[in-house]
Amino acid sequence: MSRVQISDYLRTYHQLVKSTAGLTEEQLKWKAEPASWSVTEVLTHLADHSIVVSFRIRDILAATTAQLPVFNQDAWVSGQYANSSNASDNLELFRSLLYYNSLLFERLSEEDWEKSGINFKGETVKISDIVRGFTAHVERHLGQIERIKQGAANASFVQ
Repeated sequence: MSRVQISDYLRTYHQLVKSTAGLTEEQLKWKAEPASWSVTEVLTHLADHSIVVSFRIRDILAATTAQLPVFNQDAWVSGQYANSSNASDNLELFRSLLYYNSLLFERLSEEDWEKSGINFKGETVKISDIVRGFTAHVERHLGQIERIKQGAANASFVQ
């Protein structure tokens, strides 16, 4: 895994902070419809995803042969009443996990980065794939946040 890819991983926090800067509590919690996610719920999901990814990486490093866990993101978000949470708390957890994982990444050898496990689809995934996939996942959700912000802005013009 290159230093650039680890930098991209760490940069996801700053991208989220920039994307949510200046949003009011109302904007952070706005939903296009009840079944869609708010910005706060997206941030909760990304913190949850970071927890799961952290576990998956450590499980691979421990040479556990069990299938890597999957989680039901919608059930996790709704089950923890995520839209009642604080966006800044979600961002802080996300930042803390990124930092904690980056300390681990600094200790990994090239051989460690190539260690793999089996995901819920039955596919073999390397630690390096998981980290790259995490970064791409956050980038997709940054696009979702922008769409939510635009929807909220459009909704305020209608009212």
